[in-house]
Amino acid sequence: MRFNRRMVTRAGIIGVAGSVALGGVVAAGAFAQDRHGHDGDDAFRLALTGVAANAKATGMSAPNVLSPELVEQAVAQGSLKLENGTADVPYYGYRGDGPFVAAPGDLPAKGHQVEASKTEPDKNTYLVLRGQRGADPHYDYGTHFLFQGHEMGKSGYITRINLDADAAHRVTLLATTTTDGTALPTFDGSTWDPWVQRLLFTAENGNAGGVWQSTTGPNAQVEDISAALGRAGYEGVQNDSAGNVWLVEDSGGTTVPGDKAKLPNSFVYRFVPAEKGDLKHGRLQALQVVSARTGTPIAFQGIDAAHPTGGAFTDDMKDLHTYGKTFTTRWVTLHDTATDPSGQAFDANALAKAAKATPFKRPENGQFRPGTGFREFYFDETGDTNTDSTANNGFGGWGGVLKLAQTDPKADTGTLSLVYNGDKEHSGLDNVTFVDANHIAFVEDAGDTLHAQRGLLDSGYLFDLNADYAHGAQPVRFLAEGRDASATLDSALGAYSGFQNDGDNEITGIHLSNGDASPRGLLGAQVPTPLANGWRLFWTQQHGDNVTWEVLPARR
Repeated sequence: MRFNRRMVTRAGIIGVAGSVALGGVVAAGAFAQDRHGHDGDDAFRLALTGVAANAKATGMSAPNVLSPELVEQAVAQGSLKLENGTADVPYYGYRGDGPFVAAPGDLPAKGHQVEASKTEPDKNTYLVLRGQRGADPHYDYGTHFLFQGHEMGKSGYITRINLDADAAHRVTLLATTTTDGTALPTFDGSTWDPWVQRLLFTAENGNAGGVWQSTTGPNAQVEDISAALGRAGYEGVQNDSAGNVWLVEDSGGTTVPGDKAKLPNSFVYRFVPAEKGDLKHGRLQALQVVSARTGTPIAFQGIDAAHPTGGAFTDDMKDLHTYGKTFTTRWVTLHDTATDPSGQAFDANALAKAAKATPFKRPENGQFRPGTGFREFYFDETGDTNTDSTANNGFGGWGGVLKLAQTDPKADTGTLSLVYNGDKEHSGLDNVTFVDANHIAFVEDAGDTLHAQRGLLDSGYLFDLNADYAHGAQPVRFLAEGRDASATLDSALGAYSGFQNDGDNEITGIHLSNGDASPRGLLGAQVPTPLANGWRLFWTQQHGDNVTWEVLPARR
């Protein structure tokens, strides 16, 4: 028996108070997607009603709450056995080093582990591919697949959820090492490069981070391509129509002495291949923003005697987080394999600082706006994720959303402006996906500290790019993440020395795609019809049970 997407019925909802409307023509009726991903051709209109956030309460779990127009169903969870697992990596979300939950009365201590290490499947990449094989040579794996790198543990690995498969063949382990036998790092971001026909995975491990490319089947051929793309705390990764690879860095900065604010320390990068389809040769660039006050680059400023708070509280940092201001940008080249053919990886973050590129407050992910010809790129800043940071008052401590506009994805200059300034309720923005031409979803990774400070768990928000956020408009909360029972237990065990797993659940891997593996299917190339015409929406409830969900229209 195969897992089939259940038939759901949907109806257009118009004019709901506190809601946002998506899509095009109103349509109603039965909707079913068959094993080959085909469904009705009618566009539809779905209005999402905002929901309240879930409270964080000691010892209390809570269910996820979605807008009533949506439902979710699990496509995989951490305890699902891999069809070709190993003794070290036997499950989708657990290593083989202990039980899923601690035995009654067993408490962690230094040198004493009470639970299996959770591997945390991260960013999702959905593809429709034919001819894919798995561990069973006699099994038909179908055509619909969801790929993830895993973020936590002593090393990483790559998995593929076979969306058309039964439970025994549901998740395939693709790789734990590179082609030369080196253990994979823990991965954060992922995407599909249609020109090299490879998955791209990013690792945000600072000087050990970088970019890896991988094939899509078991015993995948995985290569470290950081000799061309550099070492940095990369997380977000996207292609543009010119074949460039855009990278967004998540590298936390030094904490300002006596404060909870951190220095802006992360950069936005663009890799320009020498030839489209070759990611081993080309130029790595970083985004430089020009000060509206001085006409000089807004560059990294460390903490020293002359600058006791570094670049955390400069006029330029305040300007970057002020509505209505527009800044000139340019790309500055950091490294070129044509002039450095050594084949050795390099420190991209250090080169970005030396080239006076502009640091941001942990800009973890970004995506191109559909219908703009890859001329608009939106990225978030996670911020300091601490209510005690004095940078919250106008200097980006709460994070936010920024827009980079260029005349062409290959252009060397552009403009940068603020779309949304974060606040206590909307902070820690991380993963992102466009759901149509005018609406973009950002989800939170606020972390246990900010959860406790504000008494709320993470949320997913839908932003209307035609709204005026400078004058009181707010995004719609379409997902109030809960906390499953094992995450609730882990939150308590985190108080003990030696406990290795994360606590509260986190939202990651929000991803809407039609799975088109050609250049036409690049995220941003087509305007999505959300939850229709083959466009499917996924997210992962990281930590705890590590469940990956598909979001569907609610049965009306």
